[in-house]
Amino acid sequence: MPQSRRRWPILIALLAVALAAAGGAYRYWPRAQPTFITLYGNVDVRQVDLAFNASGRLQALHKEEGDAVKAGETVAVMEADTYRDAVALARARLEAQRAVVDRLEAGSRPEEIARDRAQVDANKAAVADAELLLKRRTELVASGNVSRQLYDEAKNAYDSARARLDISQQVSRLTELGPRREDIEQAKALVRSEDSIVSLAERRLADTVLKSPADGIVLSRIVEPGAMVSPANPIITVSLIDKVWVRTYVSEPDLGRIRPGMAVTVVTDTDPTRPYEGWIGFISPTAEFTPKTVETTELRTQLVYRLRVFIKTPDDRLRQGMPVTVRVPLGAG
Repeated sequence: MPQSRRRWPILIALLAVALAAAGGAYRYWPRAQPTFITLYGNVDVRQVDLAFNASGRLQALHKEEGDAVKAGETVAVMEADTYRDAVALARARLEAQRAVVDRLEAGSRPEEIARDRAQVDANKAAVADAELLLKRRTELVASGNVSRQLYDEAKNAYDSARARLDISQQVSRLTELGPRREDIEQAKALVRSEDSIVSLAERRLADTVLKSPADGIVLSRIVEPGAMVSPANPIITVSLIDKVWVRTYVSEPDLGRIRPGMAVTVVTDTDPTRPYEGWIGFISPTAEFTPKTVETTELRTQLVYRLRVFIKTPDDRLRQGMPVTVRVPLGAG
């Protein structure tokens, strides 16, 4: 009995040494490194509010909530009578100004030249008659057989006839020369201005038809036909399906293990047997939470960084806000 009592301390000491050795071995024994990192996040889908780039009354809305839309497909139409009238008016003004340019470039017609020449000949005859009358009255006033007043009348008639002849000669000269080059260039500039007005009117008419910018799903109808709309009033909200990503977060200790471009696998709770392939497209350069002034080792491990994971081939099973699991194989490119 005394011998057994003396053995217990020895056995306890040996057990303590064995436990300490086992603990040290476990601490320093090489451990298997994890093959992937598991992250948790939510599906993030781009949404766009579609609005007309014009003001007017909504005539028709072709899509209901939940309907699929294709890029370039018409989703709504505005009453466009006012804009069509504006296009017709602009085109008429353009044609009128083009006619002005054609007339100026064609120059004077032969009939116009002949008319002005005939006017010159008529004025020459009038000058000859006035000159003859003035000559007679000059001789008579010298002999005292006519009054000074009649002489002055003849002199004024002659001067007026000479002035009309000079004017008609200048007009005939200008008619033969045709329009000035500066007038033609000014008319052409007005044509370009009217052409721009036509393009603007046509663009405004085209803005009365609202088309989807990309493939997507209609989330909501904001207004109904008959309502007055403007560029500041969205008509319909579309969820785009060509750009789908997952918003997730990675802890600070795992931040050094990942990089943009790494391949990942995304799994939904709805159908875990059908994973999606994707890649890491964005890593936030700053922590999501502002650290305190003094950071302990435990506090630093609680910091997280936001990730954006893109899905290669998204489908209609991925919905806005859906929770997903992201697995990042370590060493994947």
